[in-house]
Amino acid sequence: MQTLENINLTLDNRAKTKDRLLHTAFVLSIITILYNLMEGGVSTFYGFQDETLSLFGFGVDSFIEVVSATGIAHMIWRMKRSPVEHADRFEKQALRVTGISFYILTAGLAAGAVMNIYARARPETTIVGIIVSVVSIFTMYYLYRIKLKTGKALQSDPIISDANCTKTCFYLSFILLVSSALYELMHIPYIDALGSMGIAWYAFREGREAFEKSRKGSLVCTDNCHVE
Repeated sequence: MQTLENINLTLDNRAKTKDRLLHTAFVLSIITILYNLMEGGVSTFYGFQDETLSLFGFGVDSFIEVVSATGIAHMIWRMKRSPVEHADRFEKQALRVTGISFYILTAGLAAGAVMNIYARARPETTIVGIIVSVVSIFTMYYLYRIKLKTGKALQSDPIISDANCTKTCFYLSFILLVSSALYELMHIPYIDALGSMGIAWYAFREGREAFEKSRKGSLVCTDNCHVE
């Protein structure tokens, strides 16, 4: 039988492991915020300069993800103090702002795509889109794997859910890569507009997800972030 001293030592080790994992999760959320700020700045600047709608929309999406990631960081900070089951007022507000922003982005990209097709507008170049998307693919995949591993170790549905939502951003990067590469290599007409519509579709789903979580006070994705 375990002695009382051994039991206390085991509990203490578990507590230290949990604190370490929560610290890791918090650092990952901060990295997510900083990366999205950088990615958003580069993407919107060059998207506007090169008249690349898909890259510009990708950049705006990154800025919106900063709001979402801030809510996640706040949630993990609370988890370091006590167990968390529902979103608090700050997190619900962040979700609502995120949802509204994604819906605005969806409408803007859809309208922009239609106007570009009508005006037969074409980007000057999509090389920056290729570079940004490749960097994003590797970064988002790395963050997804580490977040998922941390969430499973903590047996935390909210952190696992955040990891799966990061994987959604990973898929979004592929849309930008395909549309940018096809245009740069083959100059396929309207491919940039189609790429922006793909980003708009993901933005709409993310907006719907944010409002659903805000309404329920849930910290777990309900549909579009549920991946293996």
